[in-house]
Amino acid sequence: MRPAGAVMTLILIGLSSGGCSLSRTDNSFARMDDRDITGSLGSAPGPAPTEGDLAFARNAASDVLTKGDKDSSQPWENPETGARGSVTPLAQAYVSEGRTCRDFLASYVNGRSESWLQGAACQSSQGRWEIHTLKPWRQS
Repeated sequence: MRPAGAVMTLILIGLSSGGCSLSRTDNSFARMDDRDITGSLGSAPGPAPTEGDLAFARNAASDVLTKGDKDSSQPWENPETGARGSVTPLAQAYVSEGRTCRDFLASYVNGRSESWLQGAACQSSQGRWEIHTLKPWRQS
């Protein structure tokens, strides 16, 4: 007869070394090819925004920055392409080359594709917000 401590040790070794194993020799596993789609975390890039889509996003950015409301967003939609999204100012305004500027993030949805655009705008001497950068968002 083994002491209780030895039995417990054997049980723990058995539990820790146990696992599942599956071995098949008949090649009956499902195979995928390049046409199969999975629910992976990454997604294939969708269509790039057209110049018309970007014009609608720029107008929405100018509008939401002009309002100056904290935590506000402005929706936009291009009826010609069906693309749509919203623009949201980020952080506080800052001064660059003597002008007041703000960064913003714009969503871009076209069909089943979703992506983000990052932008920056500065206020002109007439007070209108001029968008000087609008490009695909790159997480830093």
